[in-house]
Amino acid sequence: MIVRQFISWIRTAPAGERAEATRALARAWLISDLSEDDRIAAEGALLMLLDDPSPLVRQSMSEVFARSPDAPATIVRALAADQPSIALPVLEYSPLLIDADLVDIVATGTSDMQCSIARRVNLPSSVSAAIAEVGSAASALELIENAYAELAPFSWDRIVERHGHLAAIREAMLVLDGLPAATRAALVAKLSNTLAQFAAARNWLSPERAGRLADESRERSTINIAARSRGEDMQGLVQHLRATGQLNAGLILRALLSGNLELFEAALAQLADLPLARVTALLHDRGGASLQALLVRAGLPESTFAAFRVALEASRETGYVDTTGGAERLRRRMVERVLTHCETDGKSAEPLLILLRRFATESAREEARVFCEELVADEAYVPPMRDLIAA
Repeated sequence: MIVRQFISWIRTAPAGERAEATRALARAWLISDLSEDDRIAAEGALLMLLDDPSPLVRQSMSEVFARSPDAPATIVRALAADQPSIALPVLEYSPLLIDADLVDIVATGTSDMQCSIARRVNLPSSVSAAIAEVGSAASALELIENAYAELAPFSWDRIVERHGHLAAIREAMLVLDGLPAATRAALVAKLSNTLAQFAAARNWLSPERAGRLADESRERSTINIAARSRGEDMQGLVQHLRATGQLNAGLILRALLSGNLELFEAALAQLADLPLARVTALLHDRGGASLQALLVRAGLPESTFAAFRVALEASRETGYVDTTGGAERLRRRMVERVLTHCETDGKSAEPLLILLRRFATESAREEARVFCEELVADEAYVPPMRDLIAA
């Protein structure tokens, strides 16, 4: 009887009053002890109100039903497909929407609707993948910042591919501790290319010069990332570098001259298609034949073999460097030793000499920077009072 009176009254009531009455009816459906007949009648009235011309009426339903697991599923699905102002609360909070519903709405909905879905707690990887694949940049940013979202590695890569040129996306991803090394390297490559294009467009640098600086910056960043990578993360990074054409002799030589033996070995294992343990054993063999056979199998230029041999000998003499500390910078003494050998043997190609001279300049500048920083730090140190008294 009450529902019948409600339906009769609501046909002529103003929109604001209809919205408040609908809110009350929706709450009654959730929390009141209605008889079975009244519950069926109330649900029928609410279904009818889905066709109300005023969005205020449907919005009031959405706000009441958004978080409830006991809401009428049919009504919740209808509200999720309504205009954004009505659908957003349901899309962000309703536990009644299944993954297939959410994926479909990501594909067909607006950016605001995608953002609401990206903010959901315990967002499954299938929905995250849909956002990464077709979602707007704003929804991708919401997804990145959602600590409760599950993202597969390929979803991270897809976000980088589609939106990595945007500073907000890069910054949000780079601060994440668990970001895969391969994804971090892809972000750095995006940033390097963006800066190179910007500098060339402003005529600050020629396109060739800007491209070369971008490549150098990307290589340094890659070594830095690799110095903090281990195990499967390192393998993923090396696979990414190979797939993107970055796993070349210059990068591998930089890794060795930086003391990053883990990246050096992983790179050769990837290129030579050999188990990592086998490559490690071959590199520990002091005979030059093992190294040369490995480099040949890896497809590296023969003109670089001498540089690799001398660099490996230098690393053995100084001890294998722990990649947890400082394996992101070129070692000046190692670089100069390799450069001296290649300049005097008369067999090294000019491109290799140019590369090694560039490494020598870079390592000298980096060593000077570190020295000056340490000098300033020592100068700023104030001894404790007891030390002054003792003096």
